[in-house]
Amino acid sequence: MKYHILTLGCQMNLSDGERVRTVLDKAGMQWVDDEKDAELLGIIACSVRQKAIDKVYNRIAEWNRQKDKRNLITFISGCILPDDYRKFLKLFDIIFQMKDLPNLPQMIQQYGVSSSYSQKESISPLDHDMKEFWSLTPSYQSDFEAFIPIQNGCDKFCTYCAVPYTRGREVSRPSSEILEEFKQLVDSGYKVITFLGQNVNSYGLDKKGKEINFGELIDKAASYADAQGRRIWIYFTSPHPRDMGRDVIEVIAKHPSMGKQIHLPLQSGDDDVLKKMNRKHNVEKYRNIVKDIKELIPEATIFTDIIVGFTGETDEQIENTRQAVEEFKYNMIYLAMYSPRPGAVSERWEDDIPKEVKSQRHQFITDELRKHTAAYNHSLVGKTFPVLVTKRDTRKPEYLSGYNEGKITVRFLSDDDSLIGKFVNVSITGASDFSVEGEMKSVSN
Repeated sequence: MKYHILTLGCQMNLSDGERVRTVLDKAGMQWVDDEKDAELLGIIACSVRQKAIDKVYNRIAEWNRQKDKRNLITFISGCILPDDYRKFLKLFDIIFQMKDLPNLPQMIQQYGVSSSYSQKESISPLDHDMKEFWSLTPSYQSDFEAFIPIQNGCDKFCTYCAVPYTRGREVSRPSSEILEEFKQLVDSGYKVITFLGQNVNSYGLDKKGKEINFGELIDKAASYADAQGRRIWIYFTSPHPRDMGRDVIEVIAKHPSMGKQIHLPLQSGDDDVLKKMNRKHNVEKYRNIVKDIKELIPEATIFTDIIVGFTGETDEQIENTRQAVEEFKYNMIYLAMYSPRPGAVSERWEDDIPKEVKSQRHQFITDELRKHTAAYNHSLVGKTFPVLVTKRDTRKPEYLSGYNEGKITVRFLSDDDSLIGKFVNVSITGASDFSVEGEMKSVSN
């Protein structure tokens, strides 16, 4: 049987998808790049944004229309809110939680919905026995970049967020398993490895006294990578400002293998909005973390997440967010216009910011970001950096594209696809708002 999977949402879903492929491949099924050639079609869903859920409904409607013309089995898993679970039961042939992934081949054989999710029984995405799922070896989709999940779920309950209702409460994966997977990837020659979790720096807090903390985890991983005598970049995403301690920043500063890029979600630059979001941090707390980063790792780039148009957000509050962007001089912002999520606390509140105002505020923050990304990128001109080449550039196909240690996109003219997956030294000759260009000088180690 040939299969194809559509993965939506975050890097955690991409990592989950790699384990889905492992199970299907071991069952003798064959991946195809074109869904038109597949007899089994699946989606790894994301309920965090309405846009992603809209894609699910559009896709399954098309697939169900195709069933009149060909034999087709459909399945869905991933981050799914309870309301969507109930609707998807009527639309997909199979729906399952990731913890039940090892049973997927049997579900396909039965050609129906897993008994765990029959319409006669309650639907709860909060069961958290992930041991068997984590024990699966992923079918890594790259031979030079890899993701390692270190936890699942979240205990923060931000009022806008669906994650605690789709993935449940925080559960930390055993550090012995994480480090074993990490060492196997390093020994296999991987160059970039990213630790994944909804709130990575709360790792181990659910197993106090039985597990190491996040700082200790990345310290152990980086120590192993440092000893290899070659360039390896370790990243993590995403931390929460509430749990971000100086100890983690000290580990990043200490180890050459720790990538000097930090993703630190802000969400809003206004304390009242942050309180309404139940973020459990304020701008001053966030400011102190950034001060530690600038002090200990002055070369580090900082990425963030910001939501505009949250319920009740005023012109003064969005101006406070702009001022925060100006102060912290981000290198990238993953910017979203607020949309209510069923089950999240904020769904009870009126979504009172018109779409056109949200769009204006999105542009307002983007314009502020451009000032700082342009200035930073232009400061790189004339310097030479190691760059991991990841692909042929989509906008300029005569160029290869990749990123430096700060995850700034770098492209350079080359017809040599054998460079993909390698580190090369690039001299920066030009800059734009969100990327830089240069000339390749040599292959790096």
